[in-house]
Amino acid sequence: MANRTAVTRLTLTDFRNYAHVRLEPRQPLVALAGANGAGKTNLLEAVSLLTPGRGLRGVEFPALARQGGSGQWAVAASVETPQGEMELGTGWRPTEDGEMPSTRAVMIDGIQQKSAGSLAGLMRIVWLTPAMDRLFQGAPGDRRRFLDRMVVLFDAEHAGRVNAFEKLMRERNALLAEPNPDAAWLSSLEMQMAESAVAVSAARLAAINILARHVAQSEHHGPFPWAALSITGAMEDLVMQHPAVEAEDIYRRELARSRAADRAAGRALAGPHRSDLHVVHGPKAMAAEFCSTGEQKALLIGLILAQARAARSLFGASPLLLLDEIAAHLDPARRGALFRLLESLGSQVFMTGTEASLFDGIGASAVVYQVDGGQLSES
Repeated sequence: MANRTAVTRLTLTDFRNYAHVRLEPRQPLVALAGANGAGKTNLLEAVSLLTPGRGLRGVEFPALARQGGSGQWAVAASVETPQGEMELGTGWRPTEDGEMPSTRAVMIDGIQQKSAGSLAGLMRIVWLTPAMDRLFQGAPGDRRRFLDRMVVLFDAEHAGRVNAFEKLMRERNALLAEPNPDAAWLSSLEMQMAESAVAVSAARLAAINILARHVAQSEHHGPFPWAALSITGAMEDLVMQHPAVEAEDIYRRELARSRAADRAAGRALAGPHRSDLHVVHGPKAMAAEFCSTGEQKALLIGLILAQARAARSLFGASPLLLLDEIAAHLDPARRGALFRLLESLGSQVFMTGTEASLFDGIGASAVVYQVDGGQLSES
C-alpha cells in the first residue's frame, strides 16, 4: 500500500490547450513554470478531475475541450493510492445528435462507472488557487465550499450528502412555487432534507475537530501561522446541542413552519446552506478578514498544510497537493521555508509559477518543467 496519493503518469487529449501531452513525474515535487496562458493551471485542473465534481475551476465540462480540436476531451492517469495502484480515466464528448451532456464519463481500471461519484475516496487531493486569495473577505458561499472540500478530505461521502441536500432543497423550492403544493410530498421532502442537513453539519463539525486536534498537537511557529476554525450557523448549533434524531425533528418542524416565508423568498431560509466558516489568525488572535493581504495568504497556506498533515496523521498517507501560483507573492525566505515544509510532508505536490527562478533552491526532490503553448520540457 502506498503512503501517499500520487500521479505517476498523466495523459491529456484535446484538454484545454493540450492536443496531446504525457507527464511522468520523477520526483514528488513537480514545478510547472511558464507565462500566463501557457497551460500550467490546465495540468492542475486535469489532476483535480480525478476526484468527483467539476475540478478546481468549477467550469462546465464542454468548456474543457480544446478549441480547434475534436470537440471532446480525455484525461487518463496511473495513480498510487493507499488502496493500491489504479488506472483512472475521465472524459467528455457531445452526443451523436450534438447535445452537450452535463456529466462526464469515468473509468476505473478499465471499467466504465455510473458516475464521477465512483471516484470518491480514491484520490485525496487538496488545492489552492489564486481565486481563493480573497477567501476571508469574500462571500460566505466561497468559505462554505472551502469548508466542504476540507471535509471531503477526511470524509469522502460528504460531497454526496451536500449534493443530496441541495437537490432536495431545489425540489422543495419548486414544489412551494406551485399554487397548491402536495402537503404529503412536502412533508416527505422536508424529512429527507432534515436527515441530510444533520449529516452535513455533523460531518463539518467532525472535520473542524480533527483539524483542531492536529493543530493543538503540532508546532505553531513558522512563516505560515496556525488557524482557529469555527462554523457560524444555526444548523451546526442545533447539531451540537441535540442528538441527531432530535436535531432532525427540530429542523423538520422548522421547515414545515417556514413554508410561507420560504415560498415568498424563493428559497429555504434555514439550513446548512446558510452556514459560514470563521477563521482566526491563531498567533495574533485576530479574525482573518482583518489581517493584512500578506497575512491572509500565509494563513491560507498554513491551512492547506495543516489539512495535509492532519490527513496524513489520520490515514497514514499524504494527500496530493495542487498549488497554483503558490510562490508568486512570497519573499525568497518564505518560498524556501514552503519548499522545505512540502518536502517534509511526503506528498506529491504540483506547483505553478510564471518563472522558473521562483523555484530556485527547491532541492533534489523536485523536478521543474517549462510549459509553453501546450508543450512540456524538463528544465
